[in-house]
Amino acid sequence: MSKRDLKKYLEELNNEQLKEQIIELYHKFSDVKIYYDFVFKPNEGKLADEAKVKISNEYFPIKGRKSKMRRSVAQKFIKHFITLGVDEFIVADLMLYNLEIAQAYSSEKVIKQELFFKSMLNSFQQVISFLIEKGILNQFQNRVVAIKDEVIHQNWFNQYEFNAVVERFEY
Repeated sequence: MSKRDLKKYLEELNNEQLKEQIIELYHKFSDVKIYYDFVFKPNEGKLADEAKVKISNEYFPIKGRKSKMRRSVAQKFIKHFITLGVDEFIVADLMLYNLEIAQAYSSEKVIKQELFFKSMLNSFQQVISFLIEKGILNQFQNRVVAIKDEVIHQNWFNQYEFNAVVERFEY
């Protein structure tokens, strides 16, 4: 169904029928429920805190299991927050937190998977692009530089790429 067809269909419904359909969608689809829960009670701070706990659990599991180090967990939250329209400062904070927690893990444990470091570089490039696009790079520049410095301190094999990313915007 196209957007035009949907509009035409919705115009044919009366107010009561529209309400019934929205309530049915709310009960049937968790994405709709999440959206309306956020719209009517946008507790962005709580959402961000819950996301940070889940991201840190990927590296430092609470239940004593082996860490999974999945970047996809953080990416899922970031995409979800952007879709919901969460404040860009909160999204940027979460993006940087993902890198910082990964660095905290790599400072304690030796990581041999090259894919981990490539993935972190990809996350770093994404956060820089996001910060520039939103015009908030200056507010987060200290954290960005600290991440780059920690990469150099930990001697990641791709430290030169991290450094090159930062050198593009440093003056």
